[in-house]
Amino acid sequence: MGRYLLKRTLNYLVMLFVAVTLAYFLAASRLNPRLLYDVTNPNLDWDSINGALSDRNLNPDESVWSRYWGWLSGVLRWDWGEKPKAGEVNQEIANRVWVSVRLVTGGFLIGTLTGIVAGAWSATKQYKLGDRAITMSSLLLISTPTFVVAVVLQILAIKFNRATGWNWFEFLGEEGRHSGSWISPWLDRAQHLLLPTITLALGGFAIYSRYQRNMMLDTLHADYVRTARAKGLSRRKAVFKHALRTALIPVGTLFAFSAAGVFVGATFTEILFGWHGMGEYLVTSISGQDVHGAVAVAAFAGVTVFIGAMLSEVFVVLLDPRVRVG
Repeated sequence: MGRYLLKRTLNYLVMLFVAVTLAYFLAASRLNPRLLYDVTNPNLDWDSINGALSDRNLNPDESVWSRYWGWLSGVLRWDWGEKPKAGEVNQEIANRVWVSVRLVTGGFLIGTLTGIVAGAWSATKQYKLGDRAITMSSLLLISTPTFVVAVVLQILAIKFNRATGWNWFEFLGEEGRHSGSWISPWLDRAQHLLLPTITLALGGFAIYSRYQRNMMLDTLHADYVRTARAKGLSRRKAVFKHALRTALIPVGTLFAFSAAGVFVGATFTEILFGWHGMGEYLVTSISGQDVHGAVAVAAFAGVTVFIGAMLSEVFVVLLDPRVRVG
């Protein structure tokens, strides 16, 4: 098992390096920091501007290869470069990574776990009322854009706050004003986190419930499950010990590779709820012609895919004895 995991780790590290390199060349060839300045202004000192861009390794007149090697040498020292006008990308990433982690982790895990449980249960109740209810709700959530779900939740929260006369739900930023006991800051953060978490959890629930239901239906009618039942194993044990365990393998892979999409793809959620995370930074980097920022976000996404892929491999090894034997 150790040899298998080591081999997979090396493969993923090579792919991560290639992906980040390609992201750099794409960003460096398509983003032009010079566009941040008014090219129609005759009073601009272009020599000074080009000199400043060269100092930041962002001058588009220089060879993309020379800029890449300069950028790569800095990354090896954990220096992700500078922004086009001012500021360090390292500082921006350090401020935003943990914002995304706080925002995404709860919703992602809650949505995944509830979706898996609901999907597995609905498969055992195929075409019954509970199965149809979960199917309809999942399809409704899947077909509804995330920003619509977020706005609807905000409207409902405002109506609920007005009806009760108390601000139970807060949804702009990570925290607001608080005073009183030591627990007040924690309650305030929980209030601000509740609606974004529900928004992300609903999307995860819809996707994983459908995926798990389909996988579960395939395994419930498999020959090995029927054989286990014929040998006298109870239906519950056959479902949990054989059908569910096998059906979790592809879902585990989906879970791992969905991590990057969730962390970087929560852009609408971050913008609508006022959280300044990595998804928002991706948009501002591209619109701000920030080559180094865009590549740093791509690298962050690649690292989350790498971590998720390794967790997926471990998950598969634990669930599938054929991998351990091989």
